[in-house]
Formats: sequence, C-alpha cells, structure tokens
Amino acid sequence: MIYIAPSLLAADFSNLAQDIERVRQAGANYLHLDVMDGVFVPNISFGPPVIESIRKKTKLFFDVHLMIKHPQRYIDNFVKAGADSITIHYESTSRPRDAIMKIKDFDVKAGIAISPNTPYEAVLPYLDIVDMVLVMTVEPGFGGQAMIPETLEKVRAIKNYIDEHEINVNIEVDGGITAENVHLALDAGANVIVAGSAIFRSKTPSKVIKQMREAEYSR
Repeated sequence: MIYIAPSLLAADFSNLAQDIERVRQAGANYLHLDVMDGVFVPNISFGPPVIESIRKKTKLFFDVHLMIKHPQRYIDNFVKAGADSITIHYESTSRPRDAIMKIKDFDVKAGIAISPNTPYEAVLPYLDIVDMVLVMTVEPGFGGQAMIPETLEKVRAIKNYIDEHEINVNIEVDGGITAENVHLALDAGANVIVAGSAIFRSKTPSKVIKQMREAEYSR
C-alpha cells in the first residue's frame, strides 16, 4: 500500500481547514507539513502554532518535515503541537542520531531526510532507529519544482538495502511528484508520496489521488 501525503505548502492559507478537509475526503492518508526556518533553506513557512491550530480541525496523520537548523531544539514543541511523525534532515545537525532518539523518546515516529546532493549512504547508519527515510526529489525550500530524476536512484539503493537487511522502514519522496510521474517513484521503491501542487491545486484532488493509487497496481 502507498500513502498519499499532500503538502500543506500548496494549500490556500486563507482557507486551511476547508482545504485540508477537501484532501482528506479525496483520500489522503497523511498531511505533509514543511517547516522552514529561512536558515537551513532560503524560505520561511510556519511553525508549531499553525500546526496546533489545524490539529484541532482534522484527524489526518501529521507528517512533519523539519527543514530547520539544529532541529533537536524544537522537537518537543512540534510534539506538543500534534505531530504524529517528525523527520529531520541529515544535513541540519552534527548529531542526527541524538535528534532522532529525542523524537523517539516522545513516542512519535521518526524520519531522516536527505537533500539531492547528499549520497544515500548517509542514511544507512540510522535505519535501525527510524521509521521512514525521506529522499528529497527537489532542492528543499520551495514548492512547485520539477522532480530531479536522478534522485530516484537513491530511492532504489535504499530500498535494496532495506530489503536485503529485512528492515521495516518506509521510503518517502518529496518534490515535483505528479500523477504522471509517480510511477517512477513507485518503481524505485517509494511508498509514501508527497505531492503539493498536484493535489491541493487540482479542481478534482480525488481524481489525482486515485490516479496515483492506480499507478501502484499498473506497474
């Protein structure tokens, strides 16, 4: 089974509750929440107060993606705000394992992300403690970019490693994923699909999500 995670960055921020409910009804499994600090990435998005406010409006699984420097400083804030899963970037801290273990201490699912220029081998030492690996298929920081096809080779390599070592870890992809190219990510081994513009900005998000799910069975 694949999990569809619409990215809130592409939603109408003047109409968040209704937009979130629309994608939930369309069949989304997760809500992907991109937190950006303007330091780790050259953009600023939102923080715990926004997450806490929308937590009251939906029961969707909150997939919180921290694109911030030294994420361990704020993990408790995001847990309190309602995160179900927190993913930190390998590149954002000199002590990824400590940050991951702090997330796990709160009994919240933990993930580790890598940017396009980071080799897949960087995440291998953490597969014993994470629930998910996020492979960025665009440069982190901005929505609406085209997927970088070469990043899917990292997905394939991580998937092979997971299978060879019989590890139970999800693989998420984020960036430029559409109904037309999702089959490439699925073929590489991803099972959690982040899509922002393709879903939130569609007049028929249920159709887009259906097409993405059908891609799983047409491979």
